[in-house]
Amino acid sequence: MSKVIEIDDTGFDDQVSQSEQPVLVYFWAPWCGPCRLVSPTINWIADTYSDRLKVVKLEVDPNPESRAKCQVEGVPALRLFKDNDIVVSREGAMGKQQIQTMLDDHL
Repeated sequence: MSKVIEIDDTGFDDQVSQSEQPVLVYFWAPWCGPCRLVSPTINWIADTYSDRLKVVKLEVDPNPESRAKCQVEGVPALRLFKDNDIVVSREGAMGKQQIQTMLDDHL
């Protein structure tokens, strides 16, 4: 069972803004081919980093408020929040090693 939490605009503040631990937000869309490639890595990250990181997943099309708040221009997109601030912002498909390095540099 994956530790990725699926959220929408209404749950963004509770799960991301008010979180006491860092949060990786994965923005995706069902029509996005690269998102299908990144999703297994996001699940692996959620399982592997569960002791120091919360991972949430947000579908972009039905959630325009969160997409705008995080300035998401394309998917897949990742935003790493620490203390309610975006410390890393990436768009486009990233490999497992790239994501792992990005997290290790900021956690």
